[in-house]
Amino acid sequence: MSKIKKFEDIEAWQKARNVVNSIYEITKTGSFSKDYSLKDQILRAAISIPSNVAEGFSRRSNKEFVQFLFIAKSSAAEVQTQLYLALDQKYINQNQFDNIYGELEIISKQISKFITYLRTQ
Repeated sequence: MSKIKKFEDIEAWQKARNVVNSIYEITKTGSFSKDYSLKDQILRAAISIPSNVAEGFSRRSNKEFVQFLFIAKSSAAEVQTQLYLALDQKYINQNQFDNIYGELEIISKQISKFITYLRTQ
């Protein structure tokens, strides 16, 4: 594993940032933009993913970093659930769902591997 000098070097953070941008994009138009409750909730959960990776990194303690990574992983699951709700309400199509959900799966796996790595250090 290459040396990570700043949180922006963490691939899970980079991918999570892209997911946030995708969530902003799908919530800007149509009926989704008018469902303030779901829109706000999914945005907050999505924003939580890279934010917790960054905050955990800044703590400079593996134990605390792991704690924040677990929060980020939980937020990814929350966004996945909210994507199902958006799909059920026909706010998004299956392709949008599959793309974002798939990215969240990758992020979640990366975070899990990172947690395992940090726990062995």
